[in-house]
Amino acid sequence: MNSFNCLIVDDEPIAREIIEGYCRHLPLLHVVAACSNALEAKAEMHKQKIDILFLDINMPLLDGISFLKTLRNPPQVIFTTAYKEYALNAFDLAACDYLLKPFSLERFIVAVDKAIGQLNKSRPFIEQGAESKRENYLFIKADGKIYKILFNDILYAEANGNYTKIVTASNTFMPGVTFSGFEQQLPGSQFIRVHRSFIVNKSLITLIEGNRVFINKTEIPVGSNYKEQFLKSLGI
Repeated sequence: MNSFNCLIVDDEPIAREIIEGYCRHLPLLHVVAACSNALEAKAEMHKQKIDILFLDINMPLLDGISFLKTLRNPPQVIFTTAYKEYALNAFDLAACDYLLKPFSLERFIVAVDKAIGQLNKSRPFIEQGAESKRENYLFIKADGKIYKILFNDILYAEANGNYTKIVTASNTFMPGVTFSGFEQQLPGSQFIRVHRSFIVNKSLITLIEGNRVFINKTEIPVGSNYKEQFLKSLGI
């Protein structure tokens, strides 16, 4: 069963902790980060695909509604705020739901179910249909050339600004593609993100020790926000 990447954006530490705690009750939710302002959140969204965004409205630097307007392809948005007067503007921006603080776990689950329902309308066709017909390779452009790379040859990938470092057994490539964009081209059954900056080929892992994964002699860190989901994907 697929999990959904979630991003929490709230300038109040207690509010972030409450939402993270609620998310832990729902196995389908994977919190990739909890940010204190919109600019931090925007940086996270450049690194990885976000399915559900829990977004406060009244924040410094850039308020939640203004931040949402800057997103070209926004995820499912659940506003979390203490101010009910913003509700109309929120729904005008096609927000999935609007949670008025303090909200209960029950109300939180209702909002999440709405978001997942919207995501599932399109996701089965993309993930299940495409996965069954997916080729076993991809093409990348690097150094003015186009390379064909077999998925089975990819050891791991690492985020590197607006580029992605792709490491195979015999070569290293640096195509001009974002990390999240590259992740979407990989079969989820074979590859998994273990850190905000690393994706590994599960079939080539030789050892897991503490918060480290080894592929042959290469050591790759496992982020605390990713470890539980990573181990679940391995059946551990």
